[in-house]
Amino acid sequence: MLDSPPQRKTMPKRAGVGYKPQHLDGILQNPSAISWLEIHAENYMGDGGRPIAQLQHLNEKFPISCHGVGLSIGAEGPLDSDHLARLKHLVDWLNPTLFSEHLAWSTHDSHFLNDLLPVPYVQRTLDQVVAHVDQVQHTLNRQMLLENPSTYVAFAESDRSEIDFLREIAERTGCGLLLDVNNVFVSGTNQDYSPEHYIDDFPLDLVGELHLGGHELDADDHNAPLLIDSHSRPVVDPVWQLFEYTLAKTGPLPTLIEWDNDIPDWPVLAQEAARADTILSKARVAA
Repeated sequence: MLDSPPQRKTMPKRAGVGYKPQHLDGILQNPSAISWLEIHAENYMGDGGRPIAQLQHLNEKFPISCHGVGLSIGAEGPLDSDHLARLKHLVDWLNPTLFSEHLAWSTHDSHFLNDLLPVPYVQRTLDQVVAHVDQVQHTLNRQMLLENPSTYVAFAESDRSEIDFLREIAERTGCGLLLDVNNVFVSGTNQDYSPEHYIDDFPLDLVGELHLGGHELDADDHNAPLLIDSHSRPVVDPVWQLFEYTLAKTGPLPTLIEWDNDIPDWPVLAQEAARADTILSKARVAA
């Protein structure tokens, strides 16, 4: 049982963006253009300096979602206690509205890999992920959201679906889920299943945040389409359509525009957020 966490801002069911320092002036010149911001936790684990000062200033003006990319929740070994301690220090002073991480692994022994790698959906992995999620939530004294991955191949040893795997983690730990709509489209295309059917089966009542982002089109060895979750381009029309399909089932939810590579000028990112807000407004009226 978690203790009562400190009171924090309410996350609006509108569009937010992943914060990048080069966009600071644009955000502050017109703060009404955006509703909330998300940061990658690992960029703010230091004790001071300009990044921390900027984040403290933004935290006074906007709800903040803190998104971890380095805990390696799906790793076979134990969580890095030093990393988790630094994360706790950040979360304690920032008091973000939401905290999330990935269903993935990126460490092996003492080595860190610059990728978020998938896990097999089997019992031993499920038990390990559950233990890790429990440890994170109790250390941070708050619920976390766990994000569905983008995948390119499936493990032959998996004995249950990704959705069942995520659902059981949430049931056993009390965590929420972060539904990345672009990841659903990427994985569905790469593995030849219907993104809409994935959304239909997903435990949408557990979703606390949605993600949208861009991807790259490549081809596999058989010249079949292969989508790469690059966060380097605008959201494509089929993902916007899948977003609308999702909102028809969930109603409005906090929705992030992710753009982490080949970062555009602020007006381009703000325009993506505005498009998401328009769709969210329509869902609000329909709800």
